[in-house]
Amino acid sequence: MRLLVLILLLALSVAAPARAVESAARSAPTFNGTVYAIAYLGGTVYVGGGFSKARWGGRSYPRQRLAAFDGRTGALLDWAPPADGTVRALAATRGAVYAAGGFHRVGGAKRDSIARIDPVAGTVTSFRHDIAGTPYALAIGAGRLYLGGSFTAVSGHALRNLAAFSLATGRVDTRWRAGADDRVRTLAVSGGQVFLGGAFREVNDDRRSVRLAAVDRVTGVLDRYFRPSVAAEVNAITVSSAGVYAATGGQGGRAVAYTLDGTTRWQRVFDGDVTAITTVGEVAYVGGHFDRVCLTTRNGPRGACLDGSAPRVKLAVVTGDGRLTEWNPQANGVAGVRVLTTDPIGVLDAGGDFTAIGGLDRPRFARF
Repeated sequence: MRLLVLILLLALSVAAPARAVESAARSAPTFNGTVYAIAYLGGTVYVGGGFSKARWGGRSYPRQRLAAFDGRTGALLDWAPPADGTVRALAATRGAVYAAGGFHRVGGAKRDSIARIDPVAGTVTSFRHDIAGTPYALAIGAGRLYLGGSFTAVSGHALRNLAAFSLATGRVDTRWRAGADDRVRTLAVSGGQVFLGGAFREVNDDRRSVRLAAVDRVTGVLDRYFRPSVAAEVNAITVSSAGVYAATGGQGGRAVAYTLDGTTRWQRVFDGDVTAITTVGEVAYVGGHFDRVCLTTRNGPRGACLDGSAPRVKLAVVTGDGRLTEWNPQANGVAGVRVLTTDPIGVLDAGGDFTAIGGLDRPRFARF
């Protein structure tokens, strides 16, 4: 009841920021370790991370870094393929859930950092690749699975931190020839493009492609029209009809909205890294390690706001014109929120290292 009152009051204090916060927080499992990844397929929500147990209905269940629940009721499902290392990325499409991370076995089968899993039975399919490095991001589009990370080769193919696979055959798509000179943290597919963010200073040997870029989803050719200016490593991106949104680290952290040619629409500065971002309409939901949002774009050592600040503990909302709203449910912890996503009906999901939101127990996962 307290959480219902909290969310309704917060929603009323904002000029209808999005449907995701106009209802009470919804039932969902919680976890005993970090949640890094969330994906949706039909009415099912898939969760990946570093946890070993999920809690639902007052009981604890073994879930080795992968779990699923019913998106309508919140009930934990039997889907539970165990992974022997952290799952950092998930992507789902008809007939398959893809997982990537630091594991070597999934569901009892040898799988080097990437696996395809049946979305109902939880069995591991024949899709198998060897990755020389660490994957961080997955995205699906144009009949392909895209992979980003810090790696030099996939199944004998020399690649630079980016790869694509055919969804039909499971093979590496050698026609998609994008490459970056440093780690790729995040991917998003929209229209004819794959947007990528990370620590890189070049994409396809173009030195003007720094930390945030777009490539053709079929060929991997760099989009030289999209030229954003980004001050620090990009931790997360999302794309909508209004443009591209980026969550960055650096001196403090920033949430930045760009047009589709890379022009900055607005930016908000925080006193800690911004590690997650998602949108409902033109409203951006932001998560990270921060405790305060700066009133201007000026900050100093350790991200300290120089011109005043507003408290926003690990979560904030920014309107389409860059205004900070009053929404402030306050997640706890040091690392705070690591992933934010919105499902097709506008439900907001948050995962990370927090154990409480709004003063109530919500270990590592909450939905609104």
